[in-house]
Parts: sequence; structure tokens; C-alpha cells
Amino acid sequence: MVAQSMHDTTKPVVKTALITGASRRIGAAIARRLHGAGMNILLHYRHSHAEAESLAQELNALRSDSVLTAQADLLVTENLANLLQVAIKAWGGLDILVNNASEFYSTPIGTIQASDWEKLMGSNLKAPLFLSQIAVPYLKKSSGTIINITDIHGEKPMRHHTVYSMAKAGLAALTRSLARELAPEVRVNAVAPGAILWPEQEMGAAIKNIILERIPLGRQGRAEDIAETVLFLAQSPYITGQIIAVDGGRSLHM
Repeated sequence: MVAQSMHDTTKPVVKTALITGASRRIGAAIARRLHGAGMNILLHYRHSHAEAESLAQELNALRSDSVLTAQADLLVTENLANLLQVAIKAWGGLDILVNNASEFYSTPIGTIQASDWEKLMGSNLKAPLFLSQIAVPYLKKSSGTIINITDIHGEKPMRHHTVYSMAKAGLAALTRSLARELAPEVRVNAVAPGAILWPEQEMGAAIKNIILERIPLGRQGRAEDIAETVLFLAQSPYITGQIIAVDGGRSLHM
């Protein structure tokens, strides 16, 4: 057995992840899980300043100087380079980009406005595209990865949610397209949640029960289920171009 030198100062490489929409809900669960795996985390938020700072304080108490927060409106493309630079300046590079931030609300036909298109397409498709494009040079240096949070309704649209479903379908296409274009240096995958967290808009008990009845596993999922899958994809060097549905089997019967 070769003895390790007492003067060996080699340290494990700490990876850096940028997570959009990371202050709460699924984004916060992803941040906690990646941080628990030893990564530095840049928490992006738009309006949820107090929640982002609280989460950063919680995680920094576990490992000092490992989490930063950054505010940005992702619909303003000019903001994206500055957002990325927060991570680059703090930790010298980027290994993982998680495009999680998302607008979600119904747009029944006959009520759709141009502003709905701009918000839903902007947050769910435009921002991931342009942020990924800006991140590519750094991800190539680190043999990094992009992980998009899509939706099972990108494949099988939800009634009254035409624009949202279109945007998530576009994000799925973006995932596969970037996986082809950026290989072999950068891997690109996605996670498609099913019934994980109920929408923040009020949803009646009857509708919730109908959804649950269509899930073979018979229960609602947890934000941690998505976070575990994100970590799996981040640590799987031979997977790219894949979209993993984390939905309890619901998409089997949609």
C-alpha cells in the first residue's frame, strides 16, 4: 500500500451549479440536494428575495461561503450574462446549469394575450435558450451539463394551458437539440415532473382527486423526487439528450 504524504494538499474539486428560480418549491429542493452533494450553489430569484436569503443562510451554515444569491428578471436577456458572472467571479467556473424558473397559469383559447405569450414562452423557453447559450463556453471547459425542468404536459398538453404546454414542448425540443449540438463536451438532459406540487393558483379538491386517480403509484410526488433525479443526471456521464418523467406513472394513462 502506498502511504499518502502528510504534506499532500490535494483537495477534491468542488462543482458549481446555477439554479434558476431556486428560492422556493422545486428549485429550493434542487438547491438543497446539490448542495448536500458538496456543490457550490448560485440561487437565482426574481421577486423572492427573503426566501432566497433565508435558504442561502441555511445552506451556508452547513458549509460556509458555498451559496450565493442573485436577482434577475430572466425575461430581460441582457441580464443573463451578469447573472452567470456572479458564479464565475465567486468560484471560477460553472459545472451545472439547472433551468428551473417557470411561469405557470391557464390561457383558455379566446383569452390569450400577447403578454401571456411573452411571459410563458419567455420564462419557460426563451430564458433557458439564451442562458444556456451564454453558459456554453464555461460548461465546455468543465465538461459540464445543462438540466432543464420540463413538464409531462409538454408532450401531452393540459386543457386550457395551450401557451404553457407549447413552451414546455419547446423546452423538450431545446433539450434534445442542444444535446446533439453540444456533445461531446456538454451533456444536456431534462426532468419532466408530474403531480409534484399543486399550482399556487387555487385548485379544487375534486380536480386534485381526478389527477391522483390517474397516477399508478397512487400518490402525489415530492419536490425531493425531482431533486434526486437532477442529481442523478448531473452525476451520470454517459447520459445525454434524455427527458425523464418523474410522475408516478401518470403519463402512461394521459
